[in-house]
Amino acid sequence: MSMKTNKSFSKRLKITKNGKIISRKPGFNHFNAKQSRTKQLAGKKGKSFIIKNKPKSHLLPFT
Repeated sequence: MSMKTNKSFSKRLKITKNGKIISRKPGFNHFNAKQSRTKQLAGKKGKSFIIKNKPKSHLLPFT
């Protein structure tokens, strides 16, 4: 039986060319109109996502 990628998990992450994992900052889905523009744009930036190798291999086996 082959391993499958966890699709719900993989859609939230981006894997860079060098193998780093980047995710979105939490808490910026809605209600952003009252925030300042700089804070709104800061929510679009990616955040480095740290995960150990064993859970990474279970969730993203083909990276």
